[in-house]
Amino acid sequence: MSQPTAIVFGVGTARGVGGAVCKRFAREGYHVIVAGRTLAKIEGVVADIAAAGAGSAEALPTDVTDEAQIIAAFDRAMAPGPGRAPADVVVSNAGNNALIDFTKLTAAQFEDFWRVGCYSGFLVGREAARRLVSLGRGTVIFTGASGSLRGKPGFAHFAAAKAGLRMISQSMAREFGPKGIHVAHVVIDGGILGDRLEKAFPDRVAKAGPEGLLGYEAIAENYWMLHRQPPSAWTQELDLRPFKESW
Repeated sequence: MSQPTAIVFGVGTARGVGGAVCKRFAREGYHVIVAGRTLAKIEGVVADIAAAGAGSAEALPTDVTDEAQIIAAFDRAMAPGPGRAPADVVVSNAGNNALIDFTKLTAAQFEDFWRVGCYSGFLVGREAARRLVSLGRGTVIFTGASGSLRGKPGFAHFAAAKAGLRMISQSMAREFGPKGIHVAHVVIDGGILGDRLEKAFPDRVAKAGPEGLLGYEAIAENYWMLHRQPPSAWTQELDLRPFKESW
């Protein structure tokens, strides 16, 4: 049998959602294409997968806001080499966030957040649809945020981008679900205990205490669960939060 293939966009360090999702699918024997902006980080994820001895992986430097690079990444994913099947798992995990006073928010900043948080999802989703329909199967998962459901003060730029991504996922699910493509949107509600949060807000990590922040490996487990769901009971939207999170 051919080795299955997955491609994950927006991968940073191994201690984050993208890296954890790559490792989770590799553990199931997948060949994982690790697509991210920083070569050193995605090579670190590939090295971890190789050291674990399950599945395989390759690093693919990719700017998720560049249409040509997304198309090229899918060209690679659909022809991953001898003994490997075309990718039938696509994860769009790109995102950025920052607190910015609305009156001081520049047009350039707003556009940058939209390009990363929404436009990149459109590019990935469109190419996934173009490639997977002919297979008649596949899973497309978008990493969302609670900002897609409610806009908080200082986060208009982030909420607008993530709300747009959520609508892309819903539209795709309705259009391509009947064609065998499972499209899911995962609302991440709360901080993720990983490199980014630990470096930027160490006090928040300490205050949260045990299990008070989302675990990236726990999130990845849910992505695997979504992929394995039978077509008679597909989840379109899943929200994840630590048990201490107020919502």
